[in-house]
Amino acid sequence: MAINELRAIANFVKAAELGSLRQAAGAQGITPQASSQLLVQLESHLGVRLFHRTTRSLSLTEEGQQFLVSAQPGLATLQQAVHGARRGREEMAGPLRIVAPRSILLEVIWPVLDEFCRRHPRVEPDVQLDDRIGNWVEDRVDVGFRSGYPPEGGVVARRLLTLQLLVCAAPAYIARHGAPATIEELAQHRCTGFRHAATGKSMPWEFQVGDDIVAHNIAPAFCTNDIEAEARAVVGGHAVGQLIGITAAPLVRSGQLVPLLTQHVAEHLALYVYYGSRTAQPARVRAFIDLAVEMVANNPAYTLAPHELAAAAAGTKRRPRRSSTAASKAR
Repeated sequence: MAINELRAIANFVKAAELGSLRQAAGAQGITPQASSQLLVQLESHLGVRLFHRTTRSLSLTEEGQQFLVSAQPGLATLQQAVHGARRGREEMAGPLRIVAPRSILLEVIWPVLDEFCRRHPRVEPDVQLDDRIGNWVEDRVDVGFRSGYPPEGGVVARRLLTLQLLVCAAPAYIARHGAPATIEELAQHRCTGFRHAATGKSMPWEFQVGDDIVAHNIAPAFCTNDIEAEARAVVGGHAVGQLIGITAAPLVRSGQLVPLLTQHVAEHLALYVYYGSRTAQPARVRAFIDLAVEMVANNPAYTLAPHELAAAAAGTKRRPRRSSTAASKAR
């Protein structure tokens, strides 16, 4: 049914209920002329006269009475559906479908989700961990997160924070093996590799060299497809790793890791939140996006500031490699 027909029927029903086109117009927030025109259009469309009307009175014809009896229930059902949809849009309840990469859920998204559930206990989160970006329409995703480059496919994307790529090692590893001073010296060290979910191959490490981002293939001595496992291998002193700042920053600040090659930290990747529309969002979706922006956007907890990198670089230069005898005693 075209929208003008729906308006015309609603106008007819309201006029029949109030017994006046002028009052019907007032109730609908339109002019009396517009109300009269809608009635004329409806009668022309149906091919029958619905009202006997004079300048002072309005009464239903037989056809008008029959049409009113038939139209009222359906119109009431439609109006209830419209009101229900609007109420649901503003209600802080119902399902909230979220997609996020495994690598950032616990560190970044979980605090947001935890706080959101405390504020809005009637919302029902449905969280899917997936490192790919699928078809957000078919998957019925309300809010998604993507690390790397901004997602495509007709979604609205907002950059939340920079993802630093930090080469790190545990103090114990540096004590045993020393620290690489250049990118080329990494070939002399045990390094971790992160296996790409789609290709199954170990991803190259990326570095800032001048104005360019340069990729280097690293032969991994420890390879995994799980960022937490990779971080544990590095913290355990088994290898040097290139970790994202979200993972590395708190470990550096706690002294468990030391950032290396700090002059080559790449910052070309980012964390994005994405969604399907800027306007037609339920209140629960808008509230979750707003909270994610509030808690995550440019949060310094997830990156190392220049002065922290500089201090780490200075500390590495002062840290001598332990002798083989001392290293043997430490083991």
